[in-house]
Amino acid sequence: MDTAREKGSKLDPKWDADGLITGVVTDSQSGELLMVAHLNAEALRLTMETGEAHFWSRSRARLWRKGETSGHVLRVVELRVDCDQDALWLKVEAAGPACHTGARSCFYRRVERNGVLQGNFTIRSA
Repeated sequence: MDTAREKGSKLDPKWDADGLITGVVTDSQSGELLMVAHLNAEALRLTMETGEAHFWSRSRARLWRKGETSGHVLRVVELRVDCDQDALWLKVEAAGPACHTGARSCFYRRVERNGVLQGNFTIRSA
């Protein structure tokens, strides 16, 4: 157990072998899970400095600000770190859908016992 990291009062992320930390993103009002992404040190710094969510795209191998092309920016209301500092929780106000598919959440499908994906859409007025 890394007592200093777990008991300390300083942010000291435990980066993985690729220099990343997992970010779990939820709606600050409803608590709905919107997306999961990864941050490197630069993405975390920019997120903290600007108040807008920045991530590291593993597939594109580049830094990106959520909403940079769609306009669906995630304004960070609260940022939390878990007990051993290897995951972040971003509570956000979303300026539109969080998912690149246009769905409000990236978690719009439910996995049934037989492994079949079923739609699980919730329609909400803005």
